[in-house]
Amino acid sequence: MKKKNYNMELIRTVSFVMVIVIHVTNYFCRAYTDIGRGEYLFSLLLDTAARVSVPCFFMLSGALLLGRTESLRKNGERLLRFLIVLAFWSIVYYFFNIYYMGTPYDLRDLFYTPTEPHLWYLYATIPIYLVLPFFQIMCRGMNTRMDKAFLLMGSLAAVFMYFSSLMHEEPYYDVPIIGDKVYTFYFFLGYFIHRYREKLKGKEPLLFGIFIGSTALNMALTAWKTFGAGAHYERFLEYGCPLVITAGASFFALMMQVGGGSIRLKERTKGVIDICCACSFGVYLIHILFLDTYKKYVDPEQISAWIAVPVLTAGLLLVSFVCIYFIRKLPFGKYIS
Repeated sequence: MKKKNYNMELIRTVSFVMVIVIHVTNYFCRAYTDIGRGEYLFSLLLDTAARVSVPCFFMLSGALLLGRTESLRKNGERLLRFLIVLAFWSIVYYFFNIYYMGTPYDLRDLFYTPTEPHLWYLYATIPIYLVLPFFQIMCRGMNTRMDKAFLLMGSLAAVFMYFSSLMHEEPYYDVPIIGDKVYTFYFFLGYFIHRYREKLKGKEPLLFGIFIGSTALNMALTAWKTFGAGAHYERFLEYGCPLVITAGASFFALMMQVGGGSIRLKERTKGVIDICCACSFGVYLIHILFLDTYKKYVDPEQISAWIAVPVLTAGLLLVSFVCIYFIRKLPFGKYIS
Protein backbone atom coordinates (compact mmCIF):
# COMPACT_ATOMS: atom_id res chain seq x y z
CA MET A 1 0.00 0.00 0.00
CA LYS A 2 1.40 3.39 -1.02
CA LYS A 3 2.22 5.66 1.90
CA LYS A 4 0.10 8.78 2.15
CA ASN A 5 1.70 12.14 1.58
CA TYR A 6 0.31 14.18 4.45
CA ASN A 7 1.54 17.42 2.95
CA MET A 8 -1.03 16.82 0.23
CA GLU A 9 -3.67 15.72 2.71
CA LEU A 10 -3.06 18.90 4.70
CA ILE A 11 -3.47 20.97 1.53
CA ARG A 12 -6.76 19.19 0.84
CA THR A 13 -8.01 19.80 4.39
CA VAL A 14 -7.13 23.51 4.35
CA SER A 15 -8.52 23.95 0.84
CA PHE A 16 -11.97 22.56 1.48
CA VAL A 17 -12.31 24.90 4.47
CA MET A 18 -11.22 27.81 2.26
CA VAL A 19 -13.86 26.95 -0.35
CA ILE A 20 -16.56 27.42 2.27
CA VAL A 21 -14.92 30.74 3.22
CA ILE A 22 -15.13 31.88 -0.43
CA HIS A 23 -18.83 31.09 -0.71
CA VAL A 24 -19.64 32.78 2.59
CA THR A 25 -17.57 35.92 2.00
CA ASN A 26 -18.93 36.25 -1.56
CA TYR A 27 -22.37 36.82 -0.05
CA PHE A 28 -21.07 39.81 1.88
CA CYS A 29 -18.68 41.16 -0.75
CA ARG A 30 -21.48 41.27 -3.30
CA ALA A 31 -23.53 43.29 -0.82
CA TYR A 32 -20.93 46.06 -0.87
CA THR A 33 -23.52 48.85 -0.97
CA ASP A 34 -25.49 47.39 1.95
CA ILE A 35 -22.73 46.75 4.49
CA GLY A 36 -20.03 48.87 6.09
CA ARG A 37 -16.70 49.40 4.38
CA GLY A 38 -14.88 47.70 7.24
CA GLU A 39 -17.12 44.65 6.90
CA TYR A 40 -16.50 44.64 3.17
CA LEU A 41 -12.71 44.80 3.54
CA PHE A 42 -12.78 42.05 6.17
CA SER A 43 -14.81 39.81 3.84
CA LEU A 44 -12.63 40.71 0.85
CA LEU A 45 -9.43 39.87 2.74
CA LEU A 46 -10.68 36.37 3.56
CA ASP A 47 -12.17 35.91 0.09
CA THR A 48 -8.92 36.88 -1.65
CA ALA A 49 -6.70 34.76 0.59
CA ALA A 50 -9.00 31.74 0.20
CA ARG A 51 -8.90 31.92 -3.62
CA VAL A 52 -5.91 29.57 -3.62
CA SER A 53 -8.19 26.68 -2.61
CA VAL A 54 -9.70 25.84 -6.00
CA PRO A 55 -6.33 25.97 -7.81
CA CYS A 56 -4.99 23.68 -5.07
CA PHE A 57 -7.71 21.10 -5.74
CA PHE A 58 -6.80 20.96 -9.43
CA MET A 59 -3.08 20.92 -8.62
CA LEU A 60 -3.58 18.09 -6.12
CA SER A 61 -5.28 16.00 -8.79
CA GLY A 62 -2.48 16.71 -11.24
CA ALA A 63 0.23 15.94 -8.71
CA LEU A 64 -1.40 12.66 -7.73
CA LEU A 65 -2.55 11.42 -11.14
CA LEU A 66 -0.35 12.69 -13.97
CA GLY A 67 2.71 10.74 -12.87
CA ARG A 68 0.85 7.43 -12.70
CA THR A 69 0.68 4.54 -15.12
CA GLU A 70 -2.95 3.41 -15.13
CA SER A 71 -5.21 1.31 -17.31
CA LEU A 72 -8.05 2.78 -19.32
CA ARG A 73 -10.40 0.78 -17.12
CA LYS A 74 -9.12 2.47 -13.96
CA ASN A 75 -9.59 5.88 -15.48
CA GLY A 76 -13.02 4.85 -16.75
CA GLU A 77 -14.06 3.89 -13.21
CA ARG A 78 -12.85 7.25 -11.91
CA LEU A 79 -14.74 9.06 -14.64
CA LEU A 80 -17.90 7.05 -13.95
CA ARG A 81 -17.73 7.99 -10.27
CA PHE A 82 -17.68 11.68 -11.12
CA LEU A 83 -20.57 11.25 -13.54
CA ILE A 84 -22.62 9.51 -10.84
CA VAL A 85 -21.83 12.31 -8.38
CA LEU A 86 -22.78 14.94 -10.95
CA ALA A 87 -26.06 13.21 -11.83
CA PHE A 88 -27.06 12.72 -8.18
CA TRP A 89 -26.32 16.25 -6.99
CA SER A 90 -27.77 17.82 -10.11
CA ILE A 91 -31.06 16.11 -9.27
CA VAL A 92 -30.82 17.16 -5.61
CA TYR A 93 -30.22 20.82 -6.49
CA TYR A 94 -32.82 20.77 -9.24
CA PHE A 95 -35.58 19.90 -6.78
CA PHE A 96 -34.06 22.10 -4.07
CA ASN A 97 -34.05 25.15 -6.33
CA ILE A 98 -37.41 24.51 -7.97
CA TYR A 99 -39.47 23.62 -4.92
CA TYR A 100 -37.64 25.36 -2.06
CA MET A 101 -35.70 28.32 -3.43
CA GLY A 102 -38.22 29.05 -6.19
CA THR A 103 -35.50 29.29 -8.83
CA PRO A 104 -36.54 28.14 -12.32
CA TYR A 105 -34.34 25.69 -14.22
CA ASP A 106 -34.83 23.91 -17.54
CA LEU A 107 -33.41 20.37 -17.42
CA ARG A 108 -32.63 20.63 -21.13
CA ASP A 109 -29.81 22.99 -20.11
CA LEU A 110 -28.13 20.33 -17.94
CA PHE A 111 -25.21 19.82 -20.35
CA TYR A 112 -24.56 23.56 -20.51
CA THR A 113 -25.50 25.06 -17.13
CA PRO A 114 -25.21 23.39 -13.70
CA THR A 115 -28.37 23.15 -11.61
CA GLU A 116 -26.37 24.92 -8.89
CA PRO A 117 -23.40 27.19 -9.74
CA HIS A 118 -20.84 25.48 -7.48
CA LEU A 119 -21.22 22.25 -9.46
CA TRP A 120 -19.13 23.95 -12.16
CA TYR A 121 -16.15 22.16 -10.60
CA LEU A 122 -17.48 18.81 -11.81
CA TYR A 123 -18.14 20.24 -15.28
CA ALA A 124 -14.49 21.37 -15.38
CA THR A 125 -13.02 18.17 -13.93
CA ILE A 126 -14.86 15.54 -15.97
CA PRO A 127 -13.42 16.65 -19.36
CA ILE A 128 -9.90 16.61 -17.86
CA TYR A 129 -10.42 13.08 -16.55
CA LEU A 130 -11.76 12.08 -19.95
CA VAL A 131 -8.35 12.75 -21.53
CA LEU A 132 -6.26 11.94 -18.44
CA PRO A 133 -4.78 8.67 -19.81
CA PHE A 134 -3.33 10.57 -22.77
CA PHE A 135 -1.95 13.28 -20.50
CA GLN A 136 -0.28 10.59 -18.38
CA ILE A 137 1.46 9.08 -21.41
CA MET A 138 2.52 12.53 -22.56
CA CYS A 139 4.04 13.38 -19.16
CA ARG A 140 5.98 10.11 -19.06
CA GLY A 141 7.59 10.99 -22.38
CA MET A 142 8.67 14.51 -21.39
CA ASN A 143 12.12 15.42 -20.10
CA THR A 144 13.08 18.42 -17.98
CA ARG A 145 13.54 20.69 -20.98
CA MET A 146 10.11 19.78 -22.33
CA ASP A 147 8.58 20.32 -18.89
CA LYS A 148 10.00 23.86 -18.79
CA ALA A 149 8.80 24.57 -22.33
CA PHE A 150 5.31 23.32 -21.50
CA LEU A 151 5.21 25.38 -18.31
CA LEU A 152 6.25 28.50 -20.23
CA MET A 153 3.70 27.86 -22.97
CA GLY A 154 0.93 27.24 -20.44
CA SER A 155 1.79 30.36 -18.46
CA LEU A 156 1.79 32.58 -21.53
CA ALA A 157 -1.48 31.06 -22.74
CA ALA A 158 -3.15 31.59 -19.34
CA VAL A 159 -2.04 35.23 -19.18
CA PHE A 160 -3.12 35.87 -22.77
CA MET A 161 -6.55 34.31 -22.23
CA TYR A 162 -7.15 36.32 -19.08
CA PHE A 163 -6.24 39.71 -20.56
CA SER A 164 -8.20 38.86 -23.70
CA SER A 165 -11.26 38.26 -21.54
CA LEU A 166 -10.74 41.62 -19.80
CA MET A 167 -10.98 43.23 -23.23
CA HIS A 168 -14.08 41.11 -23.99
CA GLU A 169 -12.22 39.28 -26.73
CA GLU A 170 -11.31 35.63 -27.22
CA PRO A 171 -8.75 33.85 -29.41
CA TYR A 172 -9.96 32.60 -32.77
CA TYR A 173 -8.60 29.17 -31.76
CA ASP A 174 -7.90 27.87 -28.27
CA VAL A 175 -4.45 26.54 -27.41
CA PRO A 176 -4.57 22.71 -27.78
CA ILE A 177 -4.24 20.77 -24.49
CA ILE A 178 -4.73 23.96 -22.40
CA GLY A 179 -8.12 24.85 -23.91
CA ASP A 180 -10.04 28.03 -23.19
CA LYS A 181 -9.92 27.78 -19.38
CA VAL A 182 -7.08 27.72 -16.88
CA TYR A 183 -8.07 24.52 -15.06
CA THR A 184 -6.07 22.11 -17.22
CA PHE A 185 -3.04 24.33 -16.72
CA TYR A 186 -3.49 24.05 -12.94
CA PHE A 187 -3.59 20.27 -13.36
CA PHE A 188 -0.17 20.28 -15.02
CA LEU A 189 1.17 22.95 -12.67
CA GLY A 190 0.50 20.68 -9.70
CA TYR A 191 2.31 17.84 -11.44
CA PHE A 192 5.38 20.00 -12.15
CA ILE A 193 5.54 21.40 -8.61
CA HIS A 194 5.32 17.89 -7.18
CA ARG A 195 7.85 16.47 -9.63
CA TYR A 196 10.45 19.16 -8.95
CA ARG A 197 9.63 19.74 -5.27
CA GLU A 198 13.20 18.89 -4.24
CA LYS A 199 14.45 21.91 -6.20
CA LEU A 200 12.16 24.18 -4.15
CA LYS A 201 13.69 23.23 -0.80
CA GLY A 202 15.14 26.24 0.97
CA LYS A 203 12.94 28.62 -1.04
CA GLU A 204 10.12 28.78 1.51
CA PRO A 205 10.64 32.52 2.29
CA LEU A 206 10.43 33.33 -1.42
CA LEU A 207 7.29 31.22 -1.89
CA PHE A 208 5.67 32.82 1.15
CA GLY A 209 6.56 36.27 -0.15
CA ILE A 210 5.03 35.52 -3.55
CA PHE A 211 1.84 34.23 -1.93
CA ILE A 212 1.48 37.23 0.40
CA GLY A 213 2.47 39.73 -2.30
CA SER A 214 0.08 38.32 -4.92
CA THR A 215 -2.79 38.14 -2.42
CA ALA A 216 -2.20 41.66 -1.08
CA LEU A 217 -1.94 43.17 -4.57
CA ASN A 218 -5.08 41.34 -5.66
CA MET A 219 -7.02 42.61 -2.67
CA ALA A 220 -5.76 46.17 -3.20
CA LEU A 221 -6.70 46.16 -6.88
CA THR A 222 -10.13 44.68 -6.17
CA ALA A 223 -10.84 47.25 -3.44
CA TRP A 224 -9.63 50.07 -5.68
CA LYS A 225 -11.90 49.02 -8.56
CA THR A 226 -14.81 48.39 -6.20
CA PHE A 227 -14.56 51.77 -4.48
CA GLY A 228 -14.29 53.48 -7.86
CA ALA A 229 -17.23 51.66 -9.44
CA GLY A 230 -19.44 51.62 -6.35
CA ALA A 231 -20.05 47.88 -6.75
CA HIS A 232 -18.05 44.76 -5.93
CA TYR A 233 -15.55 44.02 -8.72
CA GLU A 234 -14.76 40.32 -9.15
CA ARG A 235 -12.58 40.05 -12.23
CA PHE A 236 -9.30 40.03 -10.27
CA LEU A 237 -10.64 37.19 -8.12
CA GLU A 238 -11.21 34.87 -11.08
CA TYR A 239 -9.12 31.71 -11.14
CA GLY A 240 -7.62 32.71 -14.48
CA CYS A 241 -6.19 35.93 -13.05
CA PRO A 242 -2.36 35.80 -13.04
CA LEU A 243 -2.33 36.99 -9.42
CA VAL A 244 -4.54 34.08 -8.37
CA ILE A 245 -2.36 31.68 -10.38
CA THR A 246 0.86 32.87 -8.72
CA ALA A 247 -0.76 32.90 -5.26
CA GLY A 248 -2.16 29.40 -5.77
CA ALA A 249 1.07 27.93 -7.15
CA SER A 250 3.24 29.49 -4.43
CA PHE A 251 0.84 28.38 -1.67
CA PHE A 252 0.75 24.83 -3.03
CA ALA A 253 4.56 24.70 -3.36
CA LEU A 254 4.98 26.18 0.12
CA MET A 255 2.66 23.62 1.70
CA MET A 256 4.54 20.85 -0.09
CA GLN A 257 7.69 21.97 1.75
CA VAL A 258 6.17 21.91 5.26
CA GLY A 259 8.13 19.55 7.47
CA GLY A 260 10.92 19.31 4.94
CA GLY A 261 8.51 17.92 2.36
CA SER A 262 7.40 15.06 4.60
CA ILE A 263 5.36 16.41 7.48
CA ARG A 264 5.35 14.28 10.61
CA LEU A 265 2.07 14.06 12.46
CA LYS A 266 0.82 12.13 15.43
CA GLU A 267 -1.32 9.12 14.61
CA ARG A 268 -4.36 10.77 16.15
CA THR A 269 -3.85 13.87 14.00
CA LYS A 270 -3.47 11.69 10.91
CA GLY A 271 -6.76 9.99 11.78
CA VAL A 272 -8.55 13.34 12.00
CA ILE A 273 -7.08 14.51 8.69
CA ASP A 274 -8.02 11.19 7.04
CA ILE A 275 -11.64 11.61 8.11
CA CYS A 276 -11.72 15.25 6.99
CA CYS A 277 -10.24 14.40 3.60
CA ALA A 278 -12.64 11.51 3.09
CA CYS A 279 -15.57 13.85 3.70
CA SER A 280 -14.15 16.96 1.99
CA PHE A 281 -15.66 16.35 -1.45
CA GLY A 282 -19.06 15.63 0.04
CA VAL A 283 -18.88 18.75 2.23
CA TYR A 284 -18.19 20.78 -0.91
CA LEU A 285 -21.18 19.23 -2.64
CA ILE A 286 -23.72 19.59 0.16
CA HIS A 287 -22.89 22.84 1.95
CA ILE A 288 -24.73 25.05 -0.54
CA LEU A 289 -28.03 23.54 0.64
CA PHE A 290 -27.45 25.13 4.04
CA LEU A 291 -25.82 28.32 2.78
CA ASP A 292 -28.67 29.06 0.37
CA THR A 293 -31.17 28.41 3.15
CA TYR A 294 -29.36 31.00 5.26
CA LYS A 295 -29.38 33.47 2.36
CA LYS A 296 -33.11 32.94 1.88
CA TYR A 297 -33.93 34.18 5.36
CA VAL A 298 -31.03 36.46 6.35
CA ASP A 299 -29.88 39.48 4.36
CA PRO A 300 -26.15 40.34 4.54
CA GLU A 301 -26.76 43.63 6.36
CA GLN A 302 -28.82 42.01 9.13
CA ILE A 303 -25.83 40.47 10.92
CA SER A 304 -22.41 42.08 10.88
CA ALA A 305 -19.90 40.32 8.64
CA TRP A 306 -17.41 40.43 11.51
CA ILE A 307 -19.67 37.95 13.30
CA ALA A 308 -21.54 36.24 10.47
CA VAL A 309 -18.55 35.20 8.37
CA PRO A 310 -16.68 33.14 11.01
CA VAL A 311 -19.83 31.80 12.68
CA LEU A 312 -21.54 30.90 9.41
CA THR A 313 -18.37 29.29 8.03
CA ALA A 314 -17.91 27.18 11.15
CA GLY A 315 -21.61 26.27 11.21
CA LEU A 316 -21.67 25.23 7.56
CA LEU A 317 -18.55 23.12 8.01
CA LEU A 318 -19.96 21.38 11.07
CA VAL A 319 -23.45 20.68 9.68
CA SER A 320 -22.13 19.61 6.26
CA PHE A 321 -19.45 17.40 7.78
CA VAL A 322 -21.91 15.62 10.09
CA CYS A 323 -24.32 15.01 7.19
CA ILE A 324 -21.62 13.64 4.90
CA TYR A 325 -20.05 11.55 7.65
CA PHE A 326 -23.32 9.68 8.16
CA ILE A 327 -24.18 9.60 4.44
CA ARG A 328 -20.89 7.80 3.86
CA LYS A 329 -22.00 5.14 6.35
CA LEU A 330 -24.84 4.20 3.99
CA PRO A 331 -24.25 1.42 1.42
CA PHE A 332 -24.27 3.90 -1.48
CA GLY A 333 -22.89 6.88 0.44
CA LYS A 334 -19.33 6.75 -0.83
CA TYR A 335 -20.53 6.74 -4.43
CA ILE A 336 -22.23 10.15 -4.08
CA SER A 337 -19.72 11.93 -1.87
